[in-house]
Amino acid sequence: MTSDLTEHPSVVRFREEHAERGGTGDIVILPDSVHTAALAAAALGCEVGAIANSLVFDAGGTPVLVLTSGAHRVDTAATAERIGVERLKRAQPDFVREHTGQVIGGVSPIGHPAPIPTYVDTWLQRHPVLWAAAGHPATVFSTTYDELLALTGATAIDVD
Repeated sequence: MTSDLTEHPSVVRFREEHAERGGTGDIVILPDSVHTAALAAAALGCEVGAIANSLVFDAGGTPVLVLTSGAHRVDTAATAERIGVERLKRAQPDFVREHTGQVIGGVSPIGHPAPIPTYVDTWLQRHPVLWAAAGHPATVFSTTYDELLALTGATAIDVD
């Protein structure tokens, strides 16, 4: 797919960075009504566990991005301990936009104004193809677990 002049700027930034980092997956625009992992999975014809949710947390003013399976909830206390921070709290929308340049529901694993410490849920490796947001709530891209780790420079962790 090529970039469209009417495409959202966050998706354009994602496309550029995805290409620069050697991403190989497809970028797909979904119906606007797809706003949960379950709805995205249904639209894509995959299991909800193959949806890589991008969750931004606030670790004392520092953003932390956790890419977790749509079939999981993040145990914030256990994950904070594993990554060596005192506490993780769900980030507020303004904090997410400030640090990612994107809105909740469309946060991609890459394409942020500055690098964000990123962690990938090991559960995602159970799926041969993963889908993650591509900078906008209605845009996703396909990838693999290994490629996701390589694209993001993330650390693999258990989040539950």
